[in-house]
Amino acid sequence: MQKICIVFDRLRTEEKLLQKKAEELGYETSMIDAKITSFDTDSKPENFDFGDVVLERCVSYYRGLHFTACLEFLDIPVINKFDVANTCGNKMITSMLLKKNNIPTPKTYFSFSAETALENFENIGYPLVIKPIIGSWGRSVMPIKDKDTAEAVIENRQVTDGPQDRIYYLQEMIDRPPRDIRVITVGDQAVSAMYRKSSGGFKTNIALGADPELCQITKEMEDLCEKTSKAVGGGILGIDLMEDKERGLVVHEVNNTVEFKGLVKVSEKNIPKEMIDYAVRNIK
Repeated sequence: MQKICIVFDRLRTEEKLLQKKAEELGYETSMIDAKITSFDTDSKPENFDFGDVVLERCVSYYRGLHFTACLEFLDIPVINKFDVANTCGNKMITSMLLKKNNIPTPKTYFSFSAETALENFENIGYPLVIKPIIGSWGRSVMPIKDKDTAEAVIENRQVTDGPQDRIYYLQEMIDRPPRDIRVITVGDQAVSAMYRKSSGGFKTNIALGADPELCQITKEMEDLCEKTSKAVGGGILGIDLMEDKERGLVVHEVNNTVEFKGLVKVSEKNIPKEMIDYAVRNIK
């Protein structure tokens, strides 16, 4: 019997749903906590209970990324692959890759010092959105509407002075409805989508209280998401779209270990089943 392993660092609803569906479909499962798992350069696959394929589901980007590297070192099939996780976890790399593949995306500016970031603000004009290049749940994503706010944010970054603080990722403010669209793709195909409506603020993250509402997948969305998935290397992804009033749909983010507990409440398709079926197809 084929075995599916789910690696986690915080056991959430999503991981429990995946395990339950895998077992309902007749597969063995193993649940492995990345925080208490160790590797070394002499490790062998038989030293672990990773089964035939691994779904890497860590909340921590860096933990999941490096755990994935260890799995690939052991030649264990893992979803998503290291290169996909590395790309999608970094907003700057994602933005450049989307643009390079002619995928509509907000115009984004990159600076590498406080001085050039301020110059960008002044030369481009307000408002602009500032984001950390690595991070989720909308943390530290802010609309900057004037010079005073820009200076305050930059001053704070100079005080904390972490590695990410020295990289300034500034994005145009999209003229859109107070919502965005999260599409889950499995193997390059759009499986299900939802509108994430703002609960009154700028952000639309479900983790911050945004309301999910089923979104019917159009041919335009299907084609755009397939192209986006292929551009970043495929797998199981969460692709975030905004509805620009002039340009139509634009892709602003691609998520590697996508959350779906909000979407399963309204989805017409069985999202965990789609993911398990894809994982089984990737068994060597």
